[in-house]
Amino acid sequence: MSNLEFHDLEQKPSNWQGILELDYQKIDNSTQLVKAYSQAPLKIQRSFYPEGKEICHNIILHTAGGIVGGDRLSQTINLQPKTQVLLTTPAASKIYRSTGEIAQQNIKIDLQEHAYLEFIPRETIVFKGAIFSQNIQVNLAESACYLGWEITRFGRTARGETFNQGQWKSCTEIWQNGCPLWIDRQGFIANEDLLNSPHSLGGQAVIGSLTWVGQPVSEDIVKNIRQLWEQRETSSQAGVTQLISGLLCRYRGNSTQEVIDWFTDVWRLLRQNYTGQLIVKPRVWQI
Repeated sequence: MSNLEFHDLEQKPSNWQGILELDYQKIDNSTQLVKAYSQAPLKIQRSFYPEGKEICHNIILHTAGGIVGGDRLSQTINLQPKTQVLLTTPAASKIYRSTGEIAQQNIKIDLQEHAYLEFIPRETIVFKGAIFSQNIQVNLAESACYLGWEITRFGRTARGETFNQGQWKSCTEIWQNGCPLWIDRQGFIANEDLLNSPHSLGGQAVIGSLTWVGQPVSEDIVKNIRQLWEQRETSSQAGVTQLISGLLCRYRGNSTQEVIDWFTDVWRLLRQNYTGQLIVKPRVWQI
């Protein structure tokens, strides 16, 4: 999927200029959100601490309900030294059909010394005819650690919709001390051949990537994560690869819940092995 072409279109004036700026600081052994600036349609809910004061949970909201062509969304997230944060969304993000304009989202994340971020949003549903581009840049200090995932469903398949019109682009860059640790560029121009090609979606509607970067991953951990997948009875496909100081998981299938369940199992294993702590799923997921 990462080798498919994506043709940029001429940008036109946006409908929404959403902005979210978050800054976290460690105060008295508690991770605190000390700066939260937002401009509609982006908004941040108040902090929750279901795991104790060291790990701050926040929910990012998109109050307009969905993203349309011409929207420009920008998020800037900074974790000061020794902060621990979990960020997620309450529900699937929706990218609506476009009349020709690109919907764009840019996310910049800075993790300072010994900071740890889990960036685990719910899935994104790209409607037939949507044109969407997302860029995520993560900058890690030497001792920082990042776990993030991206899950995308092409078309409203529950309604029988096929994503045979539209464009999607996603680029994730993770840097440490000015050196790239992981750069992942994916793009998809919708057409029937690519939808069904084994080198693209292979007739599936859902793809997912989970990235863990900042600490080396042993062969035993890779083996255990592969076993977490192999024990499932499914026709979907998945893979696990070691990165420089990290790990990459890929998914291609038809079930959003299946990939979320597997990624959650991977998240649980990594959290236990590298922090010694158990995960607590965001309570908004239970609603």
